[in-house]
Amino acid sequence: MIHNYRWRIGLVEGEPKYDDFERRLAEFPVITVPAITLEGDSNGAPQGAPRSYAKKFSGKYAHRIVTGGIGHNLPQEAPQAFALAVIDVDGY
Repeated sequence: MIHNYRWRIGLVEGEPKYDDFERRLAEFPVITVPAITLEGDSNGAPQGAPRSYAKKFSGKYAHRIVTGGIGHNLPQEAPQAFALAVIDVDGY
């Protein structure tokens, strides 16, 4: 886990045996189905701004910040917000 966080912020190299997978994942096609991405306001994990990956979605798309000290386990920490996103995207 510690290595993962160090890798995510660019302090260490990743596993070379996964380089091909990383390259292929970066080339994935645009997501064409409706989507809602969620982010807890206290997730603590370094990640790009939502606008940096919004172009990966060509269908109806929304990004929501879930407030109230929510980390990165939204189904457990914010079940109502998570369920609402599932219901809302189903209605797109």
